[in-house]
Amino acid sequence: MRRRLYFLLPDIKTAKAVFNKLLLARIEQRHAFFLARKGMPLSDLPEATMLQKSDEIRGLAQGLVVGGATGAIAGVVAMTFPPSGLAMGLGVILAMSLVGAIVGVWASGMIASSVPNTRLRKFSRDIEQGKILLMVDVPKDQIEEISDMIREQYPDADARGRDPTIPAFP
Repeated sequence: MRRRLYFLLPDIKTAKAVFNKLLLARIEQRHAFFLARKGMPLSDLPEATMLQKSDEIRGLAQGLVVGGATGAIAGVVAMTFPPSGLAMGLGVILAMSLVGAIVGVWASGMIASSVPNTRLRKFSRDIEQGKILLMVDVPKDQIEEISDMIREQYPDADARGRDPTIPAFP
């Protein structure tokens, strides 16, 4: 189980130094993401992906639930008031739920990919002022060790908390 830690770093030089320290602490590159204002080059630092920058995961989950529920309701209505001459069973509810879930995931995924991540909203002012956001996913038992290491060796790094869990997919 991993937790996502957030740090605001003052510049690229500090970001590179912190990233190298994370690698030495056996945090794999795929677990660290950097986010800077548009147009600011991150050089060889791993940039946050669309999944970290947008509310895609949250949107997909909501689409699955709402679409599946809507499909189930449509299936119940179709079973209660069947078209003339057709006998419908419980399979209609299952099929309509599945179709609703698929359509819901597709539609909400399209919309959510363009919506900025609500968890990152609190960092937007600092990012626009030129700071760099580090998001690092660390094993639960290394949270304090990694946090302390960054704070001690890089006093300019501003620890900004952690998520209780990280999203399952990024």
